Amino acid sequence: MPRSSDFAILFDASYCIGCRACQVGCKQWNDLPATETQNTGSYDPLVLSAQTWLKMSYHEGLDKQGEVYWDFTRTSCMHCSEAACVEACPTGAMNYRPGGVVTVDQDWCIGCRNCVQACPYDAVHYDEEKGVVQKCTLCHDRIANGLEPACVKACPTGALRFGTYGAMRRAARERVEALKAEGYDEANVYGLKEMGGTHVIYVLLRHPSTYGLPIEPMTQRHKVAVDWLSAGIAAATLGTLGWVIARREEVSGGES
Repeated sequence: MPRSSDFAILFDASYCIGCRACQVGCKQWNDLPATETQNTGSYDPLVLSAQTWLKMSYHEGLDKQGEVYWDFTRTSCMHCSEAACVEACPTGAMNYRPGGVVTVDQDWCIGCRNCVQACPYDAVHYDEEKGVVQKCTLCHDRIANGLEPACVKACPTGALRFGTYGAMRRAARERVEALKAEGYDEANVYGLKEMGGTHVIYVLLRHPSTYGLPIEPMTQRHKVAVDWLSAGIAAATLGTLGWVIARREEVSGGES
């Protein structure tokens, strides 16, 4: 589980207007190229990729009163406490930074794409040109210097907030109670149990499955799968599993 002092982003769907300023902020700060899309009638034709680390997903449906609703959901890396991508990585390239942030060291990435297959949120993608994987870093370069992540800084409505995990968790629970008092019976907090607890917490107006989010913690199931992937590909690509284990122990030992 995340520590109370860890970093965390809180996304509140009840405040999101789908303006996608967060997408622009992410692209600008991380110097990511624009992505060409086609108008297919969808509000959100953009997809996550090695060049797009954050997108807002659009959801439309009917509520219990038969009224049409439009909801928006943040889609990006969740920075899991028990991250499947970290478990799957054979070289230690994908690892935890202080504060619970999950990043990839591209100097150690061998492009095996174990992490791409393991991630339940489809947030890790392979860059064909660079030969490595890329994803959201929670703007570690910003938060390490006392700044908010670029997406949070860009949000005009307060739908995105940043702070300690303990503070964001409390704020999420308080917000859900307030929403339920306003008649949003399905309001819930997402991310407190999934993948050991995530450092991106959601306040949702409806059941997580409405937004296509995994609704089980899945930790043990993913560990079994990614351990198998790690052993097989590490043996084939690096020639010796012993070297891989030694490297991962070296990386883990340097965490303090």
